[in-house]
Amino acid sequence: MTHNILSPRTAVFLPTALVLAMFITGCSDNTASNNASSSANIDPNVLADTQELVINNMTEPESLDPHKVSGVPESNIGRQLFEGLTNTDADGKTIPGIATEWESPDNKVWTFTLRDAKWSNGDPVTAQDFVYSMRRLVDPETASPYSSYLVDAKVVGADKIVEGAAGIETLGVKAIDDKTLQVTLSEPVPYFPDMLIHNSVKPVHQKTIEAFGDKWTDPANIVVNGPYKVSKWKINDELVLTRNPSYYDDANTTLNTITILPIPSSTTDVARYQAGEIDVTHNEIPTEQFASLKETNGDELRVSPYLCTYYYEFNTVKPPFDNPKVRRALALALDRDTIADKVMGQGQTAAYQLTPTAANGKVTNNPEWSTWDKEKRIAEAKKLLNEAGYNESNPLAFELLYNTNDNHKKVAVAATSLWTQALGFVDVTLTNKEWKTYLDTRRNGNYQIARAGWCADYNEPSAFLNIVKSDNSGNYGKYANANFDSLMAQTLKAGVTPEQRASLYQKAEAQLDQDMGLLNIYHYVSPRLVKPYVIGFSKSDPLDNWQGKDISIAKH
Repeated sequence: MTHNILSPRTAVFLPTALVLAMFITGCSDNTASNNASSSANIDPNVLADTQELVINNMTEPESLDPHKVSGVPESNIGRQLFEGLTNTDADGKTIPGIATEWESPDNKVWTFTLRDAKWSNGDPVTAQDFVYSMRRLVDPETASPYSSYLVDAKVVGADKIVEGAAGIETLGVKAIDDKTLQVTLSEPVPYFPDMLIHNSVKPVHQKTIEAFGDKWTDPANIVVNGPYKVSKWKINDELVLTRNPSYYDDANTTLNTITILPIPSSTTDVARYQAGEIDVTHNEIPTEQFASLKETNGDELRVSPYLCTYYYEFNTVKPPFDNPKVRRALALALDRDTIADKVMGQGQTAAYQLTPTAANGKVTNNPEWSTWDKEKRIAEAKKLLNEAGYNESNPLAFELLYNTNDNHKKVAVAATSLWTQALGFVDVTLTNKEWKTYLDTRRNGNYQIARAGWCADYNEPSAFLNIVKSDNSGNYGKYANANFDSLMAQTLKAGVTPEQRASLYQKAEAQLDQDMGLLNIYHYVSPRLVKPYVIGFSKSDPLDNWQGKDISIAKH
């Protein structure tokens, strides 16, 4: 169901001071939090008798099939159910998963040695499972939103298969024997093992899929190879995971149960945390409660680094944003510093490029316009809109889509007010949709501009820049520039040094900015509340790949 926050053809005009007051002076319940149970009173070596964790994941998952999803909420669940060739540690560094080791003489032919592991039904996990799963990912019949992931990874044949010009058996993935997998790339990709931590390249159980089709992820049918399996799934209520005794490292797993909740409201999330119903909140804290929670909850409120970018995605093939002048005007007129510092105010930083500057490779692009004062930006924005045919008698009208979420709504209302105050002749309709419908709307291109966020699939600039290549399956805004594509292709040519690769990434960011393919707004942090008795929930992983198998509950 579509809910228009503003009726069609109705402009929002709120003074900036009023907008900001709405966000930074809200009420919070300071008495609800009791810090008596602080970390100082918890002995992490004395475990509770009941090893159960309740965590909010923000939304109902689109699917449990790793080849059918593209969102962070789904990856959070997939990480508990499936284990890929590689994994990550508490600092986000790549470590062995099902593969115990890997090697490549040229960064093109990679050989992975698999450990002894089993599926939850007792079947052995074999190299052929990975062959089947990677073929399924790129198979047009699967229609995976991540089908181009192996294209970006330069796996031989992936591009032709995705285009429908070759069969899946031509993919450069081969089982040498049950415990040896070979993957052949068309270009050297030195970070290829890092890419294999992602949800889309986790293995799935072929016999189960063939037996149950689309119903293979039902709790009664699903077969997994990760530390947890599904025991209960009540739609829009809870997803309950229990330990998988067939998991190869079950002996070192402590949590018996993980209950995952789909609460989209961060205010409700915090309220249930304070009531003792949730152990770990989602990594969004209401902006108006942040300061008081920091004061009352002490070190329970964690603000961790997070490799994610919040941006507005233009539909570049649909009016009015098929005109680059209109795209640039909105980007110039948006005071992203106000949104980062005042609307969010939790450590987020204004974004003038897609790649977070904290990502490996240290890519930095500082467009000239980012140094202009507010008056100069607004004057140039108005000039561009006038050239595009928009003025007081013909205002710029468009619909802004976002998924249902308190903070997304606040940013959308603030952005609309800032645009209107700066430009005057802007007429914005805000539309929010629940997660699944929002994703479908974006994928089908049925929008003009949409709230979007991208979190790194692995810690490398290509994890961001690949998504706006013209052939990327996640490029819903249809941004296309031959020079941008060429720069990204050059990053993986033989002999390219890390320094040269970083320079090419910087040039790609400059091209993206020149075309204004996206409106970057801020780079994330990850604020969440974590009960002091939750041991092992990492606060130093910039990928935020929390893992139930590494968590335990201390006596409290």
